Amino acid sequence: MRGIVLVLGVAAAVGGLGAAALAQTRLVERSVKALPNKDTQIGVYLNVLPDCTSGALPTIRLANPPASGKVIVKTAKVKATNYKACLALEVPAYVAFYKSPPEFLGDDVLTIEIKYSGGRTELQKITVNVVGAGPQQRI
Repeated sequence: MRGIVLVLGVAAAVGGLGAAALAQTRLVERSVKALPNKDTQIGVYLNVLPDCTSGALPTIRLANPPASGKVIVKTAKVKATNYKACLALEVPAYVAFYKSPPEFLGDDVLTIEIKYSGGRTELQKITVNVVGAGPQQRI
């Protein structure tokens, strides 16, 4: 796996959440480019404590599935250096991937809900822009 970006935010729609749940819910929105029928990383979810150890992993739920593709979550180990006050760490994580059908081109929108053990909830509205492969370079 290439370098992992530890940005965990993205926006979303919040239909039907109560005021108390909304107060602790972070809304984030982002977009990702993908190729048809290829696994594309759309999120990394982990919990690093102030002492640089791993906390409990969050609960992940597909609140609104994509119209065309599918989303899967795999477990992984994340290695990072110079993350906050941690010079080096290795912690477990969940990594979410999106895969479109081979013939699909266009935007596919999904929402992932992430619940952390401290009660914080994050809704991520992710727009996946599936584009065809560009022209191939001739040798």
